[in-house]
Amino acid sequence: MAEKSPDFDGAAGRRCPAATSAERMQACASDVSKWVRLNVGGTYFLTTRQTLCRDPKSFLYRLCQADPDLDSDKDETGAYLIDRDPTYFGPVLNYLRHGKLVLNRGLAEEGVLEEAEFYNITSLIKLVKDKIRERDCKTAQLPVKHVYRVLQCQEEELTQMVSTMSDGWKFEQLVSIGSSYNYGNEDQAEFLCVVSKELHNQSYGTNSEPSEKAKILQEQGSRM
Repeated sequence: MAEKSPDFDGAAGRRCPAATSAERMQACASDVSKWVRLNVGGTYFLTTRQTLCRDPKSFLYRLCQADPDLDSDKDETGAYLIDRDPTYFGPVLNYLRHGKLVLNRGLAEEGVLEEAEFYNITSLIKLVKDKIRERDCKTAQLPVKHVYRVLQCQEEELTQMVSTMSDGWKFEQLVSIGSSYNYGNEDQAEFLCVVSKELHNQSYGTNSEPSEKAKILQEQGSRM
């Protein structure tokens, strides 16, 4: 009776270290091919091909397909080089991941729109434009708020008062309150000067800090 070779045993073959190693290498190569490394304006992003291929008409889809008509240089690490703003690429990439537009504080919808148009992500372009229209509509419906200051000055100080008016401050009313003292043979008249300034974007929590010139005006008004 001929002896059975161990290599002929199917179970033993499956337990062969060489076969297991090959399978692992194949699986590893398959996993690596799913991931894409991007160098956007000097910042690295790691994501999957599936994420980048959400929109088949987009620049990123063509990048993953190795489109021969697309100039897709790589850096020394093998990452695709994209000369765009990485700050606004983050929201674009996250949108491709979960379908929602999430903006960190300080980022504007217009910045995301600029990137969405560059990458030609049509659904994101429509979403951002809708949000911009909604935001502008709410802003237009808000009543304009003003802050008022009453400043006391003498006649000879009016010219200086006008020259220091800036930062959105404007005259509302000038009221004479009579003469304060005599200078030579002439009376020096005194006035109350009412000035105002519009407050913008109060609904978004942005406080308008007065400039140095505005602070001077406030200090003059407090001496009344």
